[in-house]
Amino acid sequence: MPMQVILLERVDSLGELGDVVKVKPGYARNYLIPQSKALRATDDNIAYFEAQKKEIEKQNESKRKDAEKEAKKLEGLKISIIRHASESGQLYGSVAARDIAEVAAEKTGLKIARSMVTIHDAFKTIGLFPVTIALHPEVKIEITVNVARSEDEAKIQEKTGKAMVAEDQKSAETKKAEAEAALEDATSKKEMLEDSALEAEQQKAEDDAKKAVEEEAKAAERAAKKAAQAQAEAEKAEAEAAEAEGEDAASDAAEEEKED
Repeated sequence: MPMQVILLERVDSLGELGDVVKVKPGYARNYLIPQSKALRATDDNIAYFEAQKKEIEKQNESKRKDAEKEAKKLEGLKISIIRHASESGQLYGSVAARDIAEVAAEKTGLKIARSMVTIHDAFKTIGLFPVTIALHPEVKIEITVNVARSEDEAKIQEKTGKAMVAEDQKSAETKKAEAEAALEDATSKKEMLEDSALEAEQQKAEDDAKKAVEEEAKAAERAAKKAAQAQAEAEKAEAEAAEAEGEDAASDAAEEEKED
């Protein structure tokens, strides 16, 4: 069940000083309340806050101004942290918020707690990383953390702005990806060619079959025409024979009549 608290300073993603918000009980008990960032929103604490509100706001404003002055020491700050790492740039361990806080505090002379350092995860490779340090909830400065295997390597990385090994590894990964893409493209083209060849073969078979049917139809048509022509010639011959026979019969009749 959520717990209500009164914020004693600005808290990212929660609210501003004086806001009453609901949070998880563990977050309140383990972080907000012990760090003096909030009070449990009981009737007594709400009454206390209202009575001390101006004083709390005054103290917060004073802390903010002090933080703004200290922030000038962090502007453009670059810190180097030396760690053992493999040839691929993978650290034998990691660089955490505590490590960054200690080196930054040593270099600037400021009191920097690990809770002031904002990183999502500990760094596990060499390289240059932007890191935010919050000297006050309203005063945040970004510094550069240079993780390297030696001071010389750190100087080279700072000069080039690149993690040499990481870049080489990235280049190798890029080449590998390009080679895989080329292979996939070649395979795709081969399949397309095979499909095209198959389609062409099928089309040729269809064309040949169609041509054979057409030729067969033409041959049948020619045979039909020849048969019709032969039939016509036979009928003509038969008619001529009949006509000739008729003429012969008439001639014979005329001869017989003449003799009588």
